[in-house]
Amino acid sequence: MLKIGITGGIGSGKSMVCQVFQSLGIPVFNADEAARFLMEHDDVLVNNIRSLLGNEVYVNGRLDRERVAEMVFADPALLGQLNQLVHPATVKYANEWMEKQHAPYLIKEAAIFFESGNYTEMQAMVGVYAPRELRLTRAMNRGNITEEKVLSIMNNQMDENEKMAKCDYIITNDDKTAVLPQVLQLHQALLHRSGIN
Repeated sequence: MLKIGITGGIGSGKSMVCQVFQSLGIPVFNADEAARFLMEHDDVLVNNIRSLLGNEVYVNGRLDRERVAEMVFADPALLGQLNQLVHPATVKYANEWMEKQHAPYLIKEAAIFFESGNYTEMQAMVGVYAPRELRLTRAMNRGNITEEKVLSIMNNQMDENEKMAKCDYIITNDDKTAVLPQVLQLHQALLHRSGIN
């Protein structure tokens, strides 16, 4: 079974593209959702995060994401340390999930594939591209977060053009180009690549 990675910066529309693939019957693993789940339900990871950031980042067993974001996006070294805790747990969880799937190909969605080095485990990488200003607007509208916070996240992610240059396929999601035909065309190409039709 082919393993396909989908990536793109905040606000690019990765999740929307993945929903289209899911509607075509393709299993999709969302690394960010998995990480959020594990940061509250994986006891070893929870204890490691408490040791790194302090007990007060958990309130009644729930991670105070606002507090964590303020801490790590102001301190790149601390963000790196947190990622070193969360990524291995997420990768292990993803690998266990992948072993249970039965499809011509599957998709793993993650924002920081290239930064983490996990792209090497994929047979192909798909980039979802949107211009920076549009991504900024989308992220602010979707998350109800400030421009400053979105820019902070963007500045901690790999440059979008550099990221797209590393991808095997690109889906443009700029509110001008229709996304569905691009996904359907890529779906056919991936089915062909997996040995079907």
